[in-house]
Amino acid sequence: ARAHAKVRDARRDFLHQTSTAIVRRFDAIAIEDLAVANMVKNRSLAKSISRTGWAEFRQLLTYKAHRDGRTLAVVDRWYPSSKTCSACGHLLGKLGLGTRHWQCPTCGTRHDRDINAATNIMVAAGLAETRNACGADVRHEGQPSVQSAMNQENPRATTGIPLL
Repeated sequence: ARAHAKVRDARRDFLHQTSTAIVRRFDAIAIEDLAVANMVKNRSLAKSISRTGWAEFRQLLTYKAHRDGRTLAVVDRWYPSSKTCSACGHLLGKLGLGTRHWQCPTCGTRHDRDINAATNIMVAAGLAETRNACGADVRHEGQPSVQSAMNQENPRATTGIPLL
């Protein structure tokens, strides 16, 4: 019992420290709404998922973000974040759990599964734009939505006292 309590306390301490560091470091946080209870039913993943304490981590993030006035956005669990190309928006038909890297058949961009999903979650949560600094589309939803890039820089500042 002491050994289990020691492991439980170490895990809880890690989750508290990590969630506090994230909330202090970022004004806006986006997470995916995972069905942890359903994921634990998978025999090959159950032990590792249970050990990490995902549900407890989300609870800690939620209350600490609210306490510190941070934005916590939760993206729907059915959003296809891993199999949507973050460059062009192409949706793959199927992407197995063992596939860690994939290449978009439409634009040819090579993706790491986790980085691509994180990018898509930020966009879905409204924390990132899908346009670049020049106003051109980064994620295309088809040819009609493509806009050309144009210079949007402010004109140079002039010296002197501005007239009101």
